[in-house]
Amino acid sequence: MIREDLLQFKIMIVDDEAVNVQLLEAILRREGFENLCGITDSRQVLPLVASFQPDLLLLDLNMPYFDGHEVLQQLKGCNQNGLYLPTLVLTADATSAMKQKTLAGGAKDFLTKPFDRIEVLLRIANLLETRDLHLKLWAHNQTLEEKVLERTSQLEASQIEALERLALAAEFRDNVTGEHCRRVGETSGAIARVLQLPDGIVQLILRAAPLHDIGKIGVSDLILMKPSSLTPEEFEIMKSHTTLGSKLLIGSLYPLSQMAEEIARTHHEKWDGTGYGGLVGTDIPLPGRIVAVVDVFDALTHARPYKKAFPMEKAFEIIREGAGTHFDPTIVEAFFVCVEEIQGIYQRNAS
Repeated sequence: MIREDLLQFKIMIVDDEAVNVQLLEAILRREGFENLCGITDSRQVLPLVASFQPDLLLLDLNMPYFDGHEVLQQLKGCNQNGLYLPTLVLTADATSAMKQKTLAGGAKDFLTKPFDRIEVLLRIANLLETRDLHLKLWAHNQTLEEKVLERTSQLEASQIEALERLALAAEFRDNVTGEHCRRVGETSGAIARVLQLPDGIVQLILRAAPLHDIGKIGVSDLILMKPSSLTPEEFEIMKSHTTLGSKLLIGSLYPLSQMAEEIARTHHEKWDGTGYGGLVGTDIPLPGRIVAVVDVFDALTHARPYKKAFPMEKAFEIIREGAGTHFDPTIVEAFFVCVEEIQGIYQRNAS
């Protein structure tokens, strides 16, 4: 009568009359069910559902402590994963009012007392077949979700790799080592952690910061590699790398590209409003304020076509002096909180 594969399913019986529990257990065992749990105290239902994890609940309505309606409400509250747990109500009251109330409470079917063996097995078979289909559908959906997550992860990894290579392409214009990108990313991430930003934001800053100079792809080598000071006209062209970088990255649906665009556009803003775009104070996005400090520090401590590298202590002094004018004082404070970590970053990524 019942499919053999359904006999492994677990059934819980709740009835305050022990004789009813024993009768139902006998019917089920005779059919081949072995995973049974029978109780007469409705107060035990929730903890036993959690531990036994039944596939079907046979539930009496008229019980002391918690009646069947109350148990149904309790089960609604604890079913956080949304898995389908069919409930077969045991009752001697077959009135329409009772059936409507019980179905509204979450019951799926009824067994009328006294029990008829054939009816018991048919109703249980129907509910277990539904349970089986639900579990198979749930497992299929889980597999699909895992595949989607895996594919999404692969796409994100591809995007990160493409952006990293794009950052290196820009840096190779005036620094063939590629270490500048790495230093700026790691240092920006260190400062973001000191500021206690959420882990997800820290990771975005760490990965987006290396793209701050991506707009230099559109600036002539004659300007990038010029060994002397730039003329006012040349400096205006150099300044355009922030807007060029923004144009390259703007419009993306991906958070990483969105943050990279923000950093590329604002990392030359100054706290006092005298930067490239004239933004002042907290109008400058926080990632841009972080990279502003890091980018200047890195430029100070490394040689460029137009200057020699400054000693690190001199660079520290310049960063301190810039707090409140060039830099956000809070970012400068965070910079020096993690200064030992920053020195380690520079030792690992020396060039």
